[in-house]
Amino acid sequence: MTRALDDEALLPLVDALAGGDWLSGEALAQAAGVSRAALAKRISQIEAWGLDIEARPGLGYRLSAPLERLDAARIGTPPPLRKLAVALRVDSTNQRLIEAPSADDPQALFAEAQTAGRGRRGRDWRSPFGANLYLSLAWSFAGWPPKLGCLPLAVGVAATRALSAAGLDGVQLKWPNDLRIGNAKLGGILIESRSEIGGACRVVIGLGLNVAMTAAQAADVGQPWVSVHAAQDAAGRPRTTRNVLAARLLAALSTALTDFEANGFAHFLDDWNRLDIAANQPVRILGAGAAEIDGIARGIDADGALIVETPDGRRQHLHAGEVSLRLGPT
Repeated sequence: MTRALDDEALLPLVDALAGGDWLSGEALAQAAGVSRAALAKRISQIEAWGLDIEARPGLGYRLSAPLERLDAARIGTPPPLRKLAVALRVDSTNQRLIEAPSADDPQALFAEAQTAGRGRRGRDWRSPFGANLYLSLAWSFAGWPPKLGCLPLAVGVAATRALSAAGLDGVQLKWPNDLRIGNAKLGGILIESRSEIGGACRVVIGLGLNVAMTAAQAADVGQPWVSVHAAQDAAGRPRTTRNVLAARLLAALSTALTDFEANGFAHFLDDWNRLDIAANQPVRILGAGAAEIDGIARGIDADGALIVETPDGRRQHLHAGEVSLRLGPT
């Protein structure tokens, strides 16, 4: 049985296809120094990464859309970041940084693909190769921030600022961790925290952002979604490259974390209220070990909890770890 090649050995084939043009199987096989049968096996391997590859007799192979791989040198390392890496495929960027030494914080990791990406409440996060941005940022606070529950909200605001600077308007935030354009999900945030020796607090902030994902790559996504490029196309705006977008996001998050550490959520609150997609809208709350709750969203409190006004006029304050929010009763 032929042994599968490791990821690095398959990269020349990925890069050859990256332009999105048709390339004959014969030319690809010749460039790789392998038989056509061996080439077909390599194509199957990179398709398993989530690459959307078309094959046609007489034409050969092509990617359904051009692919730009991430480059750490082009993304840059904004202060106070100490370390930046770009991996090809990992189980989860959050998991890699959870296991990384905190002495290297602040540090960031991008991956071209994840094999076990995860979202909030243990959900899977679809992570095809080279289609989106999968970023984790590890940050160590000297002490436990008093409003840590607001951190996902601050990160969401920072992400919208970066997207606005890239020419993408209309992005809103759905409590506690979603980036949305209308009814479609654009991205999500997952923050994992732990106590450190001496009372310090370490957080790993994961951000997944749909950038260039195709319908085929998202075939098993169970909710409406949108990508940055699709939204820019619809608005008649030029597409932002993945490297430029990665640089803007990382810079915005580094600035936001520095601000949050010094000032808490105060400098983000006005933007959050402006971007809150659920404000004064009917919502349904799931979880918390109780019956579903229908009511009207009334913003957030000082600790980042969602305020829901129920039909009897009571206001309940709900925390992100306990419940899920649905827009509009279903």
